[in-house]
Amino acid sequence: MSAMPDRGCTEQATAVKLVRSARGQREVFCGLTGIVWLHRKIQDAFFLVVGSRTCAHLIQSAAGVMIFAEPRFGTAIIDERDLAGLADVNDELDRVVEQLLSRRPEIKLLFLVGSCPSEVIKLDLGRAAARLSRSFEPRVRIRHYSGSGIETTFTQGEDACLASLVPTLVTSERRQLLIAGSLPDIVEDQFRRLFAAMGLDAVAFLPARRANEFPEIGPGTDVLLAQPFLADTGRALTERGCRLLTAPFPFGAEGTTAWLKAGASAFGIGEAAFDDATRDARSRAEASVARYAPELSGKRVFFFPDSQLEVPLARFLSRELGMGLAEVGTPFLHRSHLAAELEMLPADTVVVEGQDVEAQLDRCRAEKPDLTVCGLGLANPLEAEGLTTKWSIELVFSPVHGYEQAGDLAELFARPFVRRLRLAV
Repeated sequence: MSAMPDRGCTEQATAVKLVRSARGQREVFCGLTGIVWLHRKIQDAFFLVVGSRTCAHLIQSAAGVMIFAEPRFGTAIIDERDLAGLADVNDELDRVVEQLLSRRPEIKLLFLVGSCPSEVIKLDLGRAAARLSRSFEPRVRIRHYSGSGIETTFTQGEDACLASLVPTLVTSERRQLLIAGSLPDIVEDQFRRLFAAMGLDAVAFLPARRANEFPEIGPGTDVLLAQPFLADTGRALTERGCRLLTAPFPFGAEGTTAWLKAGASAFGIGEAAFDDATRDARSRAEASVARYAPELSGKRVFFFPDSQLEVPLARFLSRELGMGLAEVGTPFLHRSHLAAELEMLPADTVVVEGQDVEAQLDRCRAEKPDLTVCGLGLANPLEAEGLTTKWSIELVFSPVHGYEQAGDLAELFARPFVRRLRLAV
Protein backbone atom coordinates (compact mmCIF):
# COMPACT_ATOMS: atom_id res chain seq x y z
CA MET A 1 0.00 0.00 0.00
CA SER A 2 1.48 3.28 -1.06
CA ALA A 3 1.70 6.08 1.49
CA MET A 4 -0.95 8.74 1.39
CA PRO A 5 0.24 12.36 1.38
CA ASP A 6 -0.60 14.37 4.48
CA ARG A 7 -1.76 17.38 2.49
CA GLY A 8 -5.54 17.69 2.55
CA CYS A 9 -6.12 14.46 4.46
CA THR A 10 -6.94 13.48 8.01
CA GLU A 11 -6.81 9.98 9.45
CA GLN A 12 -8.95 8.20 12.00
CA ALA A 13 -7.86 4.81 13.32
CA THR A 14 -10.62 2.36 14.19
CA ALA A 15 -10.48 -1.07 15.75
CA VAL A 16 -10.11 -2.80 12.39
CA LYS A 17 -9.87 -0.10 9.71
CA LEU A 18 -8.06 3.09 8.85
CA VAL A 19 -10.55 5.69 7.67
CA ARG A 20 -9.02 8.68 5.94
CA SER A 21 -10.65 11.93 4.93
CA ALA A 22 -9.63 13.68 1.71
CA ARG A 23 -10.59 17.19 0.64
CA GLY A 24 -9.72 18.61 -2.74
CA GLN A 25 -10.77 18.65 -6.37
CA ARG A 26 -13.78 16.40 -7.06
CA GLU A 27 -14.93 14.60 -10.21
CA VAL A 28 -18.60 13.55 -10.00
CA PHE A 29 -21.97 13.74 -11.75
CA CYS A 30 -24.69 15.97 -10.29
CA GLY A 31 -27.82 14.85 -8.46
CA LEU A 32 -30.04 15.44 -11.51
CA THR A 33 -28.88 12.01 -12.71
CA GLY A 34 -31.17 10.39 -10.13
CA ILE A 35 -34.14 11.40 -12.28
CA VAL A 36 -33.06 8.74 -14.78
CA TRP A 37 -34.15 5.91 -12.47
CA LEU A 38 -36.70 7.76 -10.32
CA HIS A 39 -38.95 8.70 -13.26
CA ARG A 40 -39.14 5.02 -14.21
CA LYS A 41 -40.06 4.02 -10.67
CA ILE A 42 -42.88 6.45 -9.86
CA GLN A 43 -45.10 5.88 -12.86
CA ASP A 44 -47.38 8.91 -12.58
CA ALA A 45 -44.77 11.44 -11.44
CA PHE A 46 -43.06 14.13 -13.51
CA PHE A 47 -39.68 15.68 -12.74
CA LEU A 48 -39.38 19.27 -13.92
CA VAL A 49 -35.79 20.50 -13.68
CA VAL A 50 -35.48 24.25 -13.28
CA GLY A 51 -32.12 24.79 -14.90
CA SER A 52 -30.08 25.52 -17.99
CA ARG A 53 -29.81 23.93 -21.42
CA THR A 54 -26.83 22.02 -20.07
CA CYS A 55 -29.12 20.40 -17.47
CA ALA A 56 -31.55 19.47 -20.22
CA HIS A 57 -28.81 17.91 -22.36
CA LEU A 58 -27.46 15.94 -19.38
CA ILE A 59 -30.80 14.35 -18.52
CA GLN A 60 -31.74 13.70 -22.14
CA SER A 61 -28.39 12.02 -22.82
CA ALA A 62 -28.25 10.02 -19.59
CA ALA A 63 -31.79 8.70 -19.99
CA GLY A 64 -31.37 7.82 -23.64
CA VAL A 65 -34.87 9.04 -24.48
CA MET A 66 -35.58 9.94 -28.10
CA ILE A 67 -36.85 13.44 -28.71
CA PHE A 68 -40.28 12.34 -29.97
CA ALA A 69 -41.01 10.23 -26.87
CA GLU A 70 -43.19 11.35 -23.96
CA PRO A 71 -40.85 11.01 -20.99
CA ARG A 72 -41.81 11.91 -17.44
CA PHE A 73 -39.15 14.57 -17.05
CA GLY A 74 -38.32 17.89 -18.65
CA THR A 75 -36.49 21.18 -18.12
CA ALA A 76 -37.83 24.66 -17.51
CA ILE A 77 -34.88 26.50 -18.98
CA ILE A 78 -33.49 29.57 -17.25
CA ASP A 79 -32.29 31.79 -20.09
CA GLU A 80 -30.69 35.19 -20.54
CA ARG A 81 -33.98 37.06 -20.05
CA ASP A 82 -34.43 35.48 -16.63
CA LEU A 83 -30.84 36.17 -15.59
CA ALA A 84 -31.02 39.78 -16.78
CA GLY A 85 -34.25 40.42 -14.88
CA LEU A 86 -36.22 41.07 -18.07
CA ALA A 87 -38.67 38.33 -17.13
CA ASP A 88 -40.04 37.20 -13.77
CA VAL A 89 -38.70 33.68 -13.23
CA ASN A 90 -41.61 32.73 -10.99
CA ASP A 91 -44.18 33.88 -13.56
CA GLU A 92 -42.34 31.92 -16.24
CA LEU A 93 -42.24 28.82 -14.04
CA ASP A 94 -45.97 29.07 -13.28
CA ARG A 95 -46.68 29.32 -17.00
CA VAL A 96 -44.58 26.23 -17.80
CA VAL A 97 -46.24 24.20 -15.04
CA GLU A 98 -49.73 25.20 -16.17
CA GLN A 99 -48.93 24.19 -19.76
CA LEU A 100 -47.38 20.91 -18.64
CA LEU A 101 -50.28 19.84 -16.41
CA SER A 102 -52.92 20.82 -18.96
CA ARG A 103 -51.17 18.73 -21.63
CA ARG A 104 -50.34 15.77 -19.35
CA PRO A 105 -53.43 15.08 -17.19
CA GLU A 106 -52.01 11.70 -16.11
CA ILE A 107 -49.43 13.45 -13.89
CA LYS A 108 -50.36 13.06 -10.21
CA LEU A 109 -47.07 14.06 -8.57
CA LEU A 110 -44.87 16.89 -9.83
CA PHE A 111 -41.34 17.47 -8.56
CA LEU A 112 -39.72 20.88 -9.06
CA VAL A 113 -36.04 19.96 -9.14
CA GLY A 114 -33.45 22.60 -8.32
CA SER A 115 -30.17 22.81 -10.21
CA CYS A 116 -26.91 24.71 -9.99
CA PRO A 117 -28.31 27.64 -12.04
CA SER A 118 -31.52 27.90 -10.01
CA GLU A 119 -29.55 27.87 -6.75
CA VAL A 120 -27.07 30.45 -8.02
CA ILE A 121 -29.89 32.92 -8.76
CA LYS A 122 -31.54 32.07 -5.39
CA LEU A 123 -34.81 30.85 -6.87
CA ASP A 124 -36.98 29.67 -3.98
CA LEU A 125 -38.53 26.46 -5.30
CA GLY A 126 -40.05 25.72 -1.90
CA ARG A 127 -42.17 28.83 -2.13
CA ALA A 128 -42.96 28.08 -5.79
CA ALA A 129 -44.12 24.55 -4.90
CA ALA A 130 -46.35 25.90 -2.12
CA ARG A 131 -47.82 28.53 -4.45
CA LEU A 132 -48.53 26.03 -7.22
CA SER A 133 -49.95 23.52 -4.76
CA ARG A 134 -52.74 25.95 -3.89
CA SER A 135 -53.77 25.90 -7.54
CA PHE A 136 -53.42 22.22 -8.40
CA GLU A 137 -53.83 20.08 -5.26
CA PRO A 138 -55.40 17.62 -4.62
CA ARG A 139 -55.44 16.67 -8.31
CA VAL A 140 -51.65 17.03 -8.51
CA ARG A 141 -49.29 17.02 -5.55
CA ILE A 142 -46.31 19.33 -6.03
CA ARG A 143 -43.01 18.83 -4.19
CA HIS A 144 -39.50 20.20 -4.58
CA TYR A 145 -35.92 19.11 -3.93
CA SER A 146 -32.41 20.04 -5.02
CA GLY A 147 -30.51 18.07 -7.64
CA SER A 148 -27.65 20.58 -7.70
CA GLY A 149 -24.16 19.21 -8.10
CA ILE A 150 -22.40 22.09 -6.36
CA GLU A 151 -21.76 20.24 -3.10
CA THR A 152 -23.10 16.75 -3.73
CA THR A 153 -22.57 13.53 -5.62
CA PHE A 154 -25.09 12.10 -8.05
CA THR A 155 -26.87 9.53 -5.86
CA GLN A 156 -27.83 12.27 -3.41
CA GLY A 157 -30.48 13.33 -5.90
CA GLU A 158 -32.53 10.29 -4.90
CA ASP A 159 -31.88 10.97 -1.22
CA ALA A 160 -33.12 14.55 -1.58
CA CYS A 161 -36.18 13.40 -3.54
CA LEU A 162 -37.25 10.78 -0.99
CA ALA A 163 -36.48 13.05 1.96
CA SER A 164 -38.82 15.66 0.45
CA LEU A 165 -41.64 13.11 0.46
CA VAL A 166 -41.29 11.89 4.06
CA PRO A 167 -42.87 14.95 5.78
CA THR A 168 -45.96 14.59 3.57
CA LEU A 169 -46.64 10.91 4.36
CA VAL A 170 -49.74 10.17 6.43
CA THR A 171 -49.11 9.18 10.06
CA SER A 172 -50.11 5.67 11.10
CA GLU A 173 -49.50 3.41 14.09
CA ARG A 174 -49.59 0.35 11.84
CA ARG A 175 -46.86 -2.22 12.48
CA GLN A 176 -44.95 -2.66 9.23
CA LEU A 177 -41.58 -3.00 7.54
CA LEU A 178 -40.66 -0.17 5.19
CA ILE A 179 -38.02 -0.67 2.48
CA ALA A 180 -36.57 2.76 1.67
CA GLY A 181 -34.72 3.26 -1.59
CA SER A 182 -35.64 3.05 -5.24
CA LEU A 183 -35.49 -0.54 -6.54
CA PRO A 184 -36.38 -1.94 -9.97
CA ASP A 185 -39.88 -3.38 -9.93
CA ILE A 186 -38.60 -6.92 -10.47
CA VAL A 187 -36.33 -6.65 -7.40
CA GLU A 188 -39.12 -5.14 -5.29
CA ASP A 189 -41.38 -8.04 -6.24
CA GLN A 190 -38.70 -10.57 -5.30
CA PHE A 191 -38.21 -9.03 -1.85
CA ARG A 192 -41.96 -8.87 -1.29
CA ARG A 193 -42.31 -12.59 -2.13
CA LEU A 194 -39.43 -13.55 0.19
CA PHE A 195 -40.91 -11.66 3.14
CA ALA A 196 -44.36 -13.09 2.40
CA ALA A 197 -42.87 -16.61 2.40
CA MET A 198 -41.58 -15.92 5.93
CA GLY A 199 -45.06 -14.82 7.02
CA LEU A 200 -44.41 -11.07 6.84
CA ASP A 201 -46.98 -9.40 4.59
CA ALA A 202 -46.92 -5.91 6.11
CA VAL A 203 -44.15 -4.64 3.82
CA ALA A 204 -44.20 -1.22 2.13
CA PHE A 205 -41.79 0.49 -0.23
CA LEU A 206 -40.59 4.09 -0.57
CA PRO A 207 -40.89 5.29 -3.26
CA ALA A 208 -44.10 3.57 -4.31
CA ARG A 209 -44.93 2.93 -7.94
CA ARG A 210 -47.81 5.41 -8.01
CA ALA A 211 -48.56 8.62 -6.15
CA ASN A 212 -51.63 7.22 -4.40
CA GLU A 213 -49.71 4.19 -3.09
CA PHE A 214 -47.19 5.97 -0.87
CA PRO A 215 -47.02 4.33 2.57
CA GLU A 216 -48.31 5.64 5.87
CA ILE A 217 -45.59 5.74 8.54
CA GLY A 218 -45.16 6.19 12.27
CA PRO A 219 -43.81 4.62 15.46
CA GLY A 220 -44.84 1.16 14.29
CA THR A 221 -42.64 1.35 11.20
CA ASP A 222 -39.27 -0.39 11.07
CA VAL A 223 -37.09 0.72 8.17
CA LEU A 224 -34.58 -1.22 6.10
CA LEU A 225 -32.53 1.03 3.81
CA ALA A 226 -32.00 -0.53 0.39
CA GLN A 227 -29.39 2.08 -0.56
CA PRO A 228 -26.44 3.27 1.57
CA PHE A 229 -26.69 6.88 0.37
CA LEU A 230 -30.05 7.75 2.00
CA ALA A 231 -28.72 9.85 4.88
CA ASP A 232 -31.34 12.61 4.74
CA THR A 233 -34.15 10.14 4.09
CA GLY A 234 -33.13 8.02 7.06
CA ARG A 235 -32.98 11.09 9.28
CA ALA A 236 -36.40 12.28 8.10
CA LEU A 237 -37.93 8.86 8.79
CA THR A 238 -36.54 8.72 12.34
CA GLU A 239 -37.92 12.20 12.96
CA ARG A 240 -41.35 10.79 12.09
CA GLY A 241 -40.92 8.09 14.74
CA CYS A 242 -39.70 5.23 12.53
CA ARG A 243 -36.91 2.91 13.66
CA LEU A 244 -33.92 2.29 11.38
CA LEU A 245 -32.61 -1.28 11.32
CA THR A 246 -28.85 -1.68 10.93
CA ALA A 247 -27.76 -4.33 8.46
CA PRO A 248 -25.40 -4.98 5.57
CA PHE A 249 -26.92 -3.96 2.26
CA PRO A 250 -28.48 -6.57 -0.06
CA PHE A 251 -25.58 -7.04 -2.48
CA GLY A 252 -24.56 -10.63 -3.09
CA ALA A 253 -25.78 -13.76 -1.34
CA GLU A 254 -24.23 -12.92 2.03
CA GLY A 255 -25.37 -9.29 2.13
CA THR A 256 -28.89 -10.14 0.99
CA THR A 257 -29.22 -12.86 3.63
CA ALA A 258 -28.06 -10.54 6.43
CA TRP A 259 -30.34 -7.73 5.20
CA LEU A 260 -33.40 -9.97 5.02
CA LYS A 261 -32.50 -11.45 8.41
CA ALA A 262 -32.51 -7.99 10.02
CA GLY A 263 -36.04 -7.39 8.78
CA ALA A 264 -37.23 -10.85 9.80
CA SER A 265 -35.72 -10.62 13.28
CA ALA A 266 -37.42 -7.29 13.94
CA PHE A 267 -40.77 -9.03 13.45
CA GLY A 268 -39.97 -12.14 15.46
CA ILE A 269 -39.63 -14.52 12.54
CA GLY A 270 -37.77 -17.64 13.64
CA GLU A 271 -34.71 -19.30 12.12
CA ALA A 272 -36.68 -22.20 10.64
CA ALA A 273 -39.19 -19.99 8.84
CA PHE A 274 -36.41 -17.72 7.61
CA ASP A 275 -34.32 -20.61 6.29
CA ASP A 276 -37.29 -22.24 4.59
CA ALA A 277 -38.16 -18.99 2.81
CA THR A 278 -34.63 -18.12 1.66
CA ARG A 279 -32.83 -21.45 1.22
CA ASP A 280 -33.45 -22.03 -2.50
CA ALA A 281 -32.84 -18.42 -3.56
CA ARG A 282 -29.72 -18.24 -1.40
CA SER A 283 -28.34 -21.43 -2.94
CA ARG A 284 -28.95 -20.10 -6.45
CA ALA A 285 -27.21 -16.83 -5.58
CA GLU A 286 -24.18 -18.56 -4.09
CA ALA A 287 -23.86 -20.81 -7.15
CA SER A 288 -24.21 -17.94 -9.62
CA VAL A 289 -21.59 -15.84 -7.80
CA ALA A 290 -19.21 -18.80 -7.53
CA ARG A 291 -19.06 -19.07 -11.33
CA TYR A 292 -17.10 -15.80 -11.45
CA ALA A 293 -14.75 -16.48 -8.53
CA PRO A 294 -12.05 -18.13 -10.73
CA GLU A 295 -11.87 -14.98 -12.88
CA LEU A 296 -11.83 -12.49 -9.99
CA SER A 297 -10.22 -14.21 -7.00
CA GLY A 298 -6.85 -12.76 -6.11
CA LYS A 299 -7.27 -9.64 -8.26
CA ARG A 300 -7.03 -6.23 -6.59
CA VAL A 301 -9.64 -3.51 -6.99
CA PHE A 302 -9.36 0.25 -6.39
CA PHE A 303 -12.55 2.27 -5.81
CA PHE A 304 -12.66 5.97 -6.64
CA PRO A 305 -15.38 7.83 -4.69
CA ASP A 306 -18.48 8.24 -6.83
CA SER A 307 -21.78 6.47 -6.06
CA GLN A 308 -21.62 5.81 -2.27
CA LEU A 309 -22.10 2.10 -3.05
CA GLU A 310 -18.36 1.53 -2.72
CA VAL A 311 -18.19 0.10 0.82
CA PRO A 312 -20.93 -2.55 0.37
CA LEU A 313 -19.55 -3.49 -3.04
CA ALA A 314 -16.04 -3.81 -1.62
CA ARG A 315 -17.40 -6.15 1.04
CA PHE A 316 -19.11 -8.25 -1.63
CA LEU A 317 -16.01 -8.49 -3.81
CA SER A 318 -13.73 -9.29 -0.89
CA ARG A 319 -15.82 -11.86 0.94
CA GLU A 320 -17.72 -13.59 -1.88
CA LEU A 321 -15.24 -13.33 -4.76
CA GLY A 322 -11.88 -13.25 -3.01
CA MET A 323 -10.71 -9.92 -4.44
CA GLY A 324 -8.13 -7.76 -2.67
CA LEU A 325 -9.00 -4.16 -1.79
CA ALA A 326 -6.31 -1.67 -2.75
CA GLU A 327 -8.38 1.31 -1.60
CA VAL A 328 -12.08 1.97 -1.00
CA GLY A 329 -12.95 5.58 -1.73
CA THR A 330 -16.46 6.90 -1.10
CA PRO A 331 -17.83 10.47 -1.35
CA PHE A 332 -19.44 10.32 2.12
CA LEU A 333 -19.12 7.70 4.83
CA HIS A 334 -22.36 7.38 6.79
CA ARG A 335 -20.91 5.40 9.68
CA SER A 336 -24.22 4.50 11.31
CA HIS A 337 -25.67 3.16 8.05
CA LEU A 338 -22.46 1.34 7.14
CA ALA A 339 -21.44 0.04 10.57
CA ALA A 340 -22.18 -3.59 9.69
CA GLU A 341 -20.43 -3.25 6.31
CA LEU A 342 -17.29 -1.72 7.82
CA GLU A 343 -17.04 -4.56 10.33
CA MET A 344 -17.09 -7.10 7.49
CA LEU A 345 -14.22 -5.55 5.52
CA PRO A 346 -10.72 -7.03 5.94
CA ALA A 347 -8.77 -5.52 8.81
CA ASP A 348 -6.16 -3.91 6.54
CA THR A 349 -8.71 -2.09 4.36
CA VAL A 350 -8.07 1.62 3.81
CA VAL A 351 -11.33 3.54 3.43
CA VAL A 352 -11.07 7.10 2.10
CA GLU A 353 -13.97 9.50 2.60
CA GLY A 354 -14.17 12.44 0.22
CA GLN A 355 -12.06 13.17 -2.80
CA ASP A 356 -8.81 14.78 -3.80
CA VAL A 357 -8.79 13.46 -7.33
CA GLU A 358 -5.15 14.22 -8.19
CA ALA A 359 -3.85 12.54 -5.03
CA GLN A 360 -6.09 9.53 -5.58
CA LEU A 361 -4.97 9.22 -9.19
CA ASP A 362 -1.36 9.15 -7.97
CA ARG A 363 -2.17 6.40 -5.48
CA CYS A 364 -4.08 4.40 -8.07
CA ARG A 365 -1.18 4.56 -10.53
CA ALA A 366 1.24 3.50 -7.81
CA GLU A 367 -0.99 0.57 -6.79
CA LYS A 368 -1.50 -0.65 -10.39
CA PRO A 369 -4.75 -2.45 -9.42
CA ASP A 370 -6.21 -5.15 -11.63
CA LEU A 371 -9.53 -3.28 -11.70
CA THR A 372 -10.36 0.38 -11.09
CA VAL A 373 -13.98 1.36 -10.36
CA CYS A 374 -14.47 5.03 -11.19
CA GLY A 375 -16.64 7.65 -12.85
CA LEU A 376 -16.96 8.11 -16.60
CA GLY A 377 -14.65 11.10 -16.62
CA LEU A 378 -11.73 9.09 -15.29
CA ALA A 379 -12.32 5.76 -17.04
CA ASN A 380 -11.08 6.55 -20.55
CA PRO A 381 -7.86 8.32 -19.45
CA LEU A 382 -7.05 5.43 -17.10
CA GLU A 383 -7.78 2.88 -19.83
CA ALA A 384 -5.36 4.79 -22.08
CA GLU A 385 -2.74 4.37 -19.36
CA GLY A 386 -3.26 0.61 -19.38
CA LEU A 387 -5.58 0.21 -16.37
CA THR A 388 -8.74 -1.89 -16.58
CA THR A 389 -11.76 0.12 -15.45
CA LYS A 390 -15.40 -0.28 -14.50
CA TRP A 391 -17.92 2.57 -14.71
CA SER A 392 -19.37 3.01 -11.24
CA ILE A 393 -22.56 4.58 -12.59
CA GLU A 394 -23.45 1.29 -14.32
CA LEU A 395 -23.70 -0.30 -10.87
CA VAL A 396 -26.45 2.19 -9.99
CA PHE A 397 -28.39 1.87 -13.24
CA SER A 398 -28.38 -1.96 -13.27
CA PRO A 399 -30.55 -4.29 -11.12
CA VAL A 400 -27.94 -5.55 -8.64
CA HIS A 401 -29.81 -6.00 -5.33
CA GLY A 402 -30.98 -9.34 -4.00
CA TYR A 403 -30.42 -13.03 -4.56
CA GLU A 404 -31.50 -13.30 -8.18
CA GLN A 405 -29.22 -10.46 -9.25
CA ALA A 406 -26.12 -11.61 -7.29
CA GLY A 407 -24.63 -13.39 -10.28
CA ASP A 408 -25.35 -10.38 -12.51
CA LEU A 409 -23.51 -8.18 -10.03
CA ALA A 410 -20.46 -10.45 -10.08
CA GLU A 411 -20.59 -10.54 -13.88
CA LEU A 412 -20.47 -6.74 -14.05
CA PHE A 413 -17.04 -6.85 -12.38
CA ALA A 414 -15.84 -9.72 -14.55
CA ARG A 415 -16.92 -8.04 -17.79
CA PRO A 416 -14.02 -5.52 -18.02
CA PHE A 417 -11.51 -8.39 -18.02
CA VAL A 418 -13.40 -10.14 -20.82
CA ARG A 419 -13.45 -6.88 -22.78
CA ARG A 420 -9.72 -6.35 -22.38
CA LEU A 421 -9.00 -9.94 -23.40
CA ARG A 422 -11.05 -9.54 -26.57
CA LEU A 423 -9.39 -6.24 -27.42
CA ALA A 424 -5.96 -7.81 -26.97
CA VAL A 425 -6.66 -10.55 -29.56
